[in-house]
Amino acid sequence: MTSGAGADQVLEPDDAPEPWPRGISRHASMRISEVLGQLRGDFPAVSHSKLRFLEEQGLITPVRTPAGYRQYSAADVERLRFVLAEQRDSYLPLKVIKERLSAMDAGEPAPGPAPRLASPVEDPAGPSRRRWTVESVSEASDMPEDFVRALVTAGVLRTSSGYLDTSAPDVVRIAGRLAEHGIEPRHLRPLRSSADRHVGLVDQVVAPYRSQQTTDGRAHAAELAEELGDLVSRLHGAWVREGTAQLG
Repeated sequence: MTSGAGADQVLEPDDAPEPWPRGISRHASMRISEVLGQLRGDFPAVSHSKLRFLEEQGLITPVRTPAGYRQYSAADVERLRFVLAEQRDSYLPLKVIKERLSAMDAGEPAPGPAPRLASPVEDPAGPSRRRWTVESVSEASDMPEDFVRALVTAGVLRTSSGYLDTSAPDVVRIAGRLAEHGIEPRHLRPLRSSADRHVGLVDQVVAPYRSQQTTDGRAHAAELAEELGDLVSRLHGAWVREGTAQLG
């Protein structure tokens, strides 16, 4: 039986509204390291594991290449920027942020200013490439310079060509929170040594691919390092959470 002209019509996929953000390229060509480079200027603490977690929660859906590599679009970056800003500025749980994104996907206006267009190429002079000194890290983390120097002396922070690691501000903020509970920089030295051993373990697996003089080989090494680093971090975190749960 044919339906009349006034019958309800099924919304075809092509008629569905474009997911938020609209008008920004959805061509997936950026690797996770490029995405982090674009985000860390505003969100220094963002990490590979953070992006993987947001993906698991359904807040971002990167494209997978035939080889299994994740690739992101400019629209993906702005979606991530929105999620991270809502967490940082509004202290919203991911469940609420996900509901907001769903509403925006359905056509409701986004709160605040329109998303800015993300460049697919990181600006070499941008904040993520900033050369951190003791003074600039102290200012960025709102911690005393003496405390930053104590972390350097303890080997928790390290320098290369006179500059600190790009993660230095985040490390200092976390170390500052721990110091409030009597955990001093010298107590963190074993944690840094443990992390170095974890990196060494990953390097043993990645080294054969990194030594290949091909683009695919180096790409596989980078993706594998990200994947293994994330897994090692999660395993360590699971053990710590299990142990501390028994202390309450």
